Amino acid sequence: MKQHYVMPVGVDDFRRVRERYYYVDKTDFIRKLIDGHAQVTLITRPRRFGKTLAMSMLYYFFSSKDAETNRVLFEGTGIEQAGERYMEEQGTRPVIFLSLKDIKQSRYTGMVQMIGSAMQDLYYEFSYLMEGDALPPHEKKYFQSVLDRTASEVDLQLSLKKLTIFLSRYHKKPVLVLIDEYDAPIQSAWDHGYYGEAIDFVRNYLSAVLKSNPNLDFAVLTGVLRIAKESIFSSLNNLKVASVAGGGFEEVMGFNQAEIEQMAADFNVPEKYKEIKAWYDGYNFSGKAIFNPWSVVSYFDHDCLPEPYWVNTSGNTILGQLLRKAEPEQVRDLYALLNGGSVRAQLVEGAIYTDIGKSSRALYSMMLNTGYLTVAETPRSYAGARTAMRIPNMEIRLLFQEEIISRLAEAGSDENMLVTITEALLEGRAEDFAASLEKFLRFAVSFYDTANKESFYHGLMLGMLAALVPAFEVLSNRESGYGRFDIAILPKEKETAGALLEFKVAEKEEVLPERAQEALAQIEENAYLTEFENRGVSEVWQYGIAFCGKKCHIEAKS
Repeated sequence: MKQHYVMPVGVDDFRRVRERYYYVDKTDFIRKLIDGHAQVTLITRPRRFGKTLAMSMLYYFFSSKDAETNRVLFEGTGIEQAGERYMEEQGTRPVIFLSLKDIKQSRYTGMVQMIGSAMQDLYYEFSYLMEGDALPPHEKKYFQSVLDRTASEVDLQLSLKKLTIFLSRYHKKPVLVLIDEYDAPIQSAWDHGYYGEAIDFVRNYLSAVLKSNPNLDFAVLTGVLRIAKESIFSSLNNLKVASVAGGGFEEVMGFNQAEIEQMAADFNVPEKYKEIKAWYDGYNFSGKAIFNPWSVVSYFDHDCLPEPYWVNTSGNTILGQLLRKAEPEQVRDLYALLNGGSVRAQLVEGAIYTDIGKSSRALYSMMLNTGYLTVAETPRSYAGARTAMRIPNMEIRLLFQEEIISRLAEAGSDENMLVTITEALLEGRAEDFAASLEKFLRFAVSFYDTANKESFYHGLMLGMLAALVPAFEVLSNRESGYGRFDIAILPKEKETAGALLEFKVAEKEEVLPERAQEALAQIEENAYLTEFENRGVSEVWQYGIAFCGKKCHIEAKS
């Protein structure tokens, strides 16, 4: 009889997953920590990549609370099979497990209040410390102030460290500290305009417990970014960072190929592997191919329906903000990514939000860390080396399309205008295409206030055509015939018409028709249609497009 599996969509408590849901064994993470760990380990991964579940697993394994009950959760897992030396570590430590992932407030005061509430819950969990003489009167008073939510802001910043002092003294053992999504309050602060205040608070809050604290056994933190420039971690001497670009722990979060193949077999759909790979694979963590766990779990939960599950969850505002803060040249490169290309940049491990508009390195590093790009090749190790990055999969490609359309809408356009332009283009209605495009240019050129450069118009057109993918393949600057065409729109179905666009920039409006004719003639002279012929596409609309500021002229033929 076929076993019925239930996927743990949105469930990040290890006990619940083990008792009720399909589980992919990630207990090798525990073995790696036991074999050797830094005083503080920071693991950065994109949001919804299994960070909270992994931290919950560490809590249930190491915590001395309910140790015997929790031991059964690890029966039959990899850590049990690794040997008794490892299982001897189970249930041996006082553990503080704190998640900051839900601290997303629109004001600084709200953030402080939410952290106060989180500390109240944490102190309540250890309220047995108030019994007897474990704490002297002044420490009981402090403990009670956290429980009563009357602690000052300064006392709140010290509350995590003080809890390690209290627990270490009571248990006569140093404390394991697990902090999940440490940077969630910082991202929210950036979204809502109180970034500086949030950084100051979080720096004091975390450095107090992590730096020179004899009551700390070791700490594991997860987050999306390593916030380095603001010195949250810069003063820590024994810090190990495992990022998406390197540092180890590659497979402790997310699924690898073998796990996906086993999952497909367990659900009796081995033929779906290629589809899962196209939609949700593509992440490269230190050379290991990793699938997005949230999307894969949701895919199986929805009877193997491929949809952009990860991008439909909350928290996608960051890509929109990254694109809005990017310079036009950067945006052109991001559009080109839609066509399967890559961008190269020197990675900035400690890139911060305020650097995005100042540096391409920061922009692309941020997009890599947040899961919108992935490493396209093994990063080079020498100083100043640039790393190639690409869009990882179909799911993220669709998100890029949506955000690019949204960005163009800010220029005064709307989705209907873009549909009108692309429909006229693909149907060979050159006059309608020209009229709609010029209407769009009146807004876009003013909005971007950019120079009259062909690269700008090229990037703008790529962005407008983003919505055609995946029904069409949009190629840019590709060799064909005797040269490189500007943009080709190749249909996936041979019976559908394609289009080829060649651009020119005119110095003045009077020569727009002449430049458009030159562009159109260039298509035939350089045999740019060779790419279409090789693919068996017989009907191709050819456009020579000349731009001058907010004006354009289009010459066309089929």
